[in-house]
Amino acid sequence: MKGEVIDDRALVMAEGDTVATAIEDLEAGVELRVDGGVIELGEDVEFGHKIAITAMDRGDRVRKYGEVIGAATREIEAGEWVHTHNCESMRGRGDVGAGEDERVETDGAADATTEGDSE
Repeated sequence: MKGEVIDDRALVMAEGDTVATAIEDLEAGVELRVDGGVIELGEDVEFGHKIAITAMDRGDRVRKYGEVIGAATREIEAGEWVHTHNCESMRGRGDVGAGEDERVETDGAADATTEGDSE
């Protein structure tokens, strides 16, 4: 299997990723050992959804698969569920660059909690 399994509960797809994918339903309070430290989930995270494995500021790139998949629309703490309520997708968008080192100005449109796919 490619990637790194964390405590048999989450998968980091590639080095440098800022999120892991839950490989089972996880409850708030679960602790995961990441990069020599421990992060605690602040909320339930369903199978297939993303978990921040590092803190991110608004505009920071969200990385999964070794690729930039979006930008944080607000501060995201390590251990927080990452989805459309705090991450704006950049995949397939021609109006914003997905450069490695730059931050993105987000309009905050993704600040409302929404349910949807688990990309």
